[in-house]
Amino acid sequence: MSDRATEGTGACESGSATRRVLLAVHTGRADIVELARSAAARLTGAGIIVRLLEDEAEAMAVPGAEVCPFGPGAADGVEIVLVFGGDGTFLRAAELARNTDAAITGVNLGRVGFLAETEPEAVEEMLTAVEHCQYEVEERLTLDAIVLDADGKPTGGGTWALNEVSVEKVERSRVLDVVLEVDGHPLTSFGCDGILCATPTGSTAYAFSAGGPVVWPDVEALLLVPTNAHALFARPLVTSPSSVLTVAVPPDGTRARISADGRRVVEVPDGGRVEVRRSDRPVRIARVNPTSFGDRLVAKFGLPVRGFRDARSHGPGLEAPITRTNVLTGDVNTSDGVLRTPGEVGGGDPHGTA
Repeated sequence: MSDRATEGTGACESGSATRRVLLAVHTGRADIVELARSAAARLTGAGIIVRLLEDEAEAMAVPGAEVCPFGPGAADGVEIVLVFGGDGTFLRAAELARNTDAAITGVNLGRVGFLAETEPEAVEEMLTAVEHCQYEVEERLTLDAIVLDADGKPTGGGTWALNEVSVEKVERSRVLDVVLEVDGHPLTSFGCDGILCATPTGSTAYAFSAGGPVVWPDVEALLLVPTNAHALFARPLVTSPSSVLTVAVPPDGTRARISADGRRVVEVPDGGRVEVRRSDRPVRIARVNPTSFGDRLVAKFGLPVRGFRDARSHGPGLEAPITRTNVLTGDVNTSDGVLRTPGEVGGGDPHGTA
C-alpha cells in the first residue's frame, strides 16, 4: 500500500486556504446535471474551488468554475473527485484520479452502484463531510496488464484496471482456447469466451456476473474467473496479491483482446499472452459513509437477513407475513409494502416476534 499523502488530502488536513474539487458528471441526464450543479454551488459558497471537465462544462454551466480537458492532468492539485453518475462514470473518473492520488467519492445515480456508494437523498450529508474533511480514504488494489507476442516480447500494449482485466475473444462465432498459468506454472487449459482477472473491488462487477466469489474490498487478493468455459474444471480461483496471472492464446488465428474495466482495449497478437499483476499504484476512494461492505451487500441486493425460523406460524398455510429489516435504517419492510419501525411491527418487540 502507498503511504503517500495526496496534495489535496494534505491541503485538507493542514487547513489550507486553497481547496479544489473536480466534478465528474453523467451529463446525459438532466436530473443528474441539476443535482451536480446544486452541489457545485454549495461547494463554491463554502470557498472550495470547483473544477469541471471540458466536455461537461457547457452542460453544467457553473459560474466561476475552472475548466480543464479530460486527461492525466485533470486532477492535479485536486483534493477529491466527486462523481455524479453510476459505476461507469466512477471508472471514468478513476482514470483521472489514479495518476494524482486524489481521492474519489460518488453519488450513485445508476443502478446497483457499488463504487459510487452515496445515494441521492444523502447528497447534503456527503457535501457536509467534504466541506469539513470528515471522510476516510481507502486504497483499493488495482491491476497492471502487459501483452507479449508469440516470442515473449512485450508488444508495447499495456493497461491497468480497478475492477477487472478481461481477456476475451473478438469474434462471437469462435471459441477462445487459453492456457492459464499462475506464477509461471501452467495450471489448466480449456475453451471459453474469456478469462477475467479481477480485484476484490471488481468482485461485485463483471466477475460477479460470471459466477466469481464476492470478496470484501479490504482483502488483498487476485481473482481468476473463466467466462462460459467448456470444461469440467473451470472454477473461479483466488490467488495471492503478489501472484502473476498469465493467459496464453494459441496461434490458431482466433483473435483476442483485453478490455480493462470495459474502457480500454488492447489487441492480443496470434499466439500471444497476457500477464496481469498487482499495480504499485492504487486508487484512493473517500468513504463518507461508515456503512460496512456487508451492509451494503444486503441493501444493494435486498438479501434476506432473517432465518426461516424467525417467521411466526400458526400451522400450515397460516404463516404470518414475513418482514425484513433494513440494516441501514433499522426500519422494517412488511409484506404490505409499508415501511414501519420495529416497535410498530412487533407491538413493542424490536424483533417483531411478540
